[in-house]
Amino acid sequence: MLAERVVEWTEKWKQQGLQQGLQQGRQEGIQEGLQQGIALGEITLLRRQLIRRFGPLPAWAEARLARASTEQCEAWADRLLDAGSLEAVLGSPE
Repeated sequence: MLAERVVEWTEKWKQQGLQQGLQQGRQEGIQEGLQQGIALGEITLLRRQLIRRFGPLPAWAEARLARASTEQCEAWADRLLDAGSLEAVLGSPE
């Protein structure tokens, strides 16, 4: 009888652990998705602003935008307000 209860409790704890793990995984996935969406939105907006101000972007600028972090996009967006050239915003081409 006790052995059966131990097995039952163990199974119950396993199920609870699995449910908690799934819930935590879902929450982390949602957060990561939101962060990626925000970063993509920032890059898209910055790209539009750069094109409007400086015209079509060269390949080096597109590549730099594609691998930019959120922090880098924010810094470039700040520079965009005062910059006289694309290079002044993103730096010189490599």
